[in-house]
Amino acid sequence: MTGAVAGPALAGFLTGLSLILAIGAQNAFVLRQGLIGRHVFWLCLLCAMSDAVLIALGVAGFGAVAALYPALPRIMALAGAAFLLVYGALRLRAAWQGGGAQMVAEGGRGLKGTLLVGLALTWLNPHVYLDTLALIGAVSTGFAEGAPRLAFGAGAVVSSFVFFFSLGFGARLLSPIMSRPGAWRIIDAGIGLVMWALAAGLLRGALAG
Repeated sequence: MTGAVAGPALAGFLTGLSLILAIGAQNAFVLRQGLIGRHVFWLCLLCAMSDAVLIALGVAGFGAVAALYPALPRIMALAGAAFLLVYGALRLRAAWQGGGAQMVAEGGRGLKGTLLVGLALTWLNPHVYLDTLALIGAVSTGFAEGAPRLAFGAGAVVSSFVFFFSLGFGARLLSPIMSRPGAWRIIDAGIGLVMWALAAGLLRGALAG
């Protein structure tokens, strides 16, 4: 019985990890909060729990939601692109003005603000729904209902927790680098450009659809 669930659990873990490893807006924000050491635990918990909810829905068979509401993907894409454009502009402005170092000195935004940004970067990102509801949900159908499929879903959920907490708390290893002058300008500029690139991709997809 152990082998019957160990294999699906490992498959779920590797599937979830392969989908989440790509550099995205959510990951970039977690990395940045980890670098400044502010509200890391709660942000990582929020992101991992959000993924857990979506993975559970996908494994439970709700991957057809987008098919039932054809306009939903486009609405989510436009909302996500708008948010990413604004947040990316803020990060690029911080890079220009050197605001990253100032944020570290001042302690950054509060817990509520941090979690609100984390929620927006998670739930306004259509790719999250593609990865969890659609892809993980689709892969889970390759396992028998019951314990094997539940084990697959659990493995995917564990991968999310492992990734976000490793990213958030592992970022502290970069603190010696971040103490160098100009380092925060590079980080903020990189994050801003990533945000804008993701927004452009969302807009292209929404307008093409």
